[in-house]
Amino acid sequence: MTLIDLPGSKSVTARALFLAAAADGTTTLLRPLHSDDTEGFAEGLRSLGYRVTQEADRWHIEGRPAGPAAPEADVYCRDGATTARFLPALVAAAASGTYRFDASAQMRRRPLAPLTRALTGLGVDLRHEGAEGHHPLTVRATGITGGELTLDAGESSQYLTALLMLGPLTAKGLRIKVTELVSAPYVEITLAMMRSFGVDVLREGDTFTVLPGRYRATSYAVEPDASTASYFFAAAALTGREVTVPGLGAGALQGDLRFVDVLRAMGAEVAVGADATTVRSTGPLRGLTVNMRDISDTMPTLAAIAPHADGPVRIEDVANTRVKECDRLEACAENLRRMGITVHTGPDWIEIHPGMPKPAGIATHGDHRIAMSFAVAGLRTPGLTYDDPGCVRKTFPRFHEVFADFANALEGR
Repeated sequence: MTLIDLPGSKSVTARALFLAAAADGTTTLLRPLHSDDTEGFAEGLRSLGYRVTQEADRWHIEGRPAGPAAPEADVYCRDGATTARFLPALVAAAASGTYRFDASAQMRRRPLAPLTRALTGLGVDLRHEGAEGHHPLTVRATGITGGELTLDAGESSQYLTALLMLGPLTAKGLRIKVTELVSAPYVEITLAMMRSFGVDVLREGDTFTVLPGRYRATSYAVEPDASTASYFFAAAALTGREVTVPGLGAGALQGDLRFVDVLRAMGAEVAVGADATTVRSTGPLRGLTVNMRDISDTMPTLAAIAPHADGPVRIEDVANTRVKECDRLEACAENLRRMGITVHTGPDWIEIHPGMPKPAGIATHGDHRIAMSFAVAGLRTPGLTYDDPGCVRKTFPRFHEVFADFANALEGR
């Protein structure tokens, strides 16, 4: 058995930074993720006048319930979708201030419209400088009264998360009716974390009610990243080995841990304990059809190992993967075809047929999840190369080093 100690969750770290900034008092985050995305979020908070102190395994954030200390600021969100979507919502509740947000070319291409329409519908003076519904944008804050709104979160659950976390900062709270929702487990992370910072959300079906209130500073431990864990779980299932990830167990917040249920359906043995999860190979992987709407960040992981199943692997209801860092569905198809694998795609599905992959150059499209997923494929197909291996810095800067050590441990070297 191989034990793998993984860095903290990107999703949890980003939410914790927002909540800590809005809280009354100083919050300490234990084992937050150190990556380009989370460093960019922390840098954005500092640009807004929040005090963020970073130590090796803990960050301290002095909250400002009234909003940013800086009356005006330029914030560069890098490639980070959480930074680009959460921080405009955070500053919108301030009583006054002018804040301009911009992002990388990759992030500029990613959509914001459902969120920015919701904010303008609440009376926020928010203006896009270029393409409507995309960065760059400027928020002229005058506070938010609150009220009711309808939201389509079918592209990204982050739109709903941003509004939920904003809710207590408004004068009268928010009542949000959601018409479509993708990656629903990420919203459950948000609700649980808001409770940890002292705020409850009432959910009645597709309607969320957030009352005005105050977040309370706390000491918050960030659990390991479940999306990152998927690469190591898949590696065990693919290579006939066993791996255990401590810190991710039955009480984990992150829905992407459900990826192990997909591996179980493919024949792997899975044990989810109180504070750890173990995946053990029991033989060849089975083909299957699976809906991955709620765990779509792990779709590339499954796609990368799918050629080694004994039948076709069809992944359905993943249209939202087309508007991530790249069109992940087509990126997976493109790379698998380069490796000689038969692949079919549709608007929201991909079907991958069994085959013997051959070495090829992997086009990452600057997407960390494409690079990390095909690193798993490389365990059975030596000789794969990557046009941008460094793109993993977004969530796991040391991935290639850690994964190489892990691969050696699997082989007993």
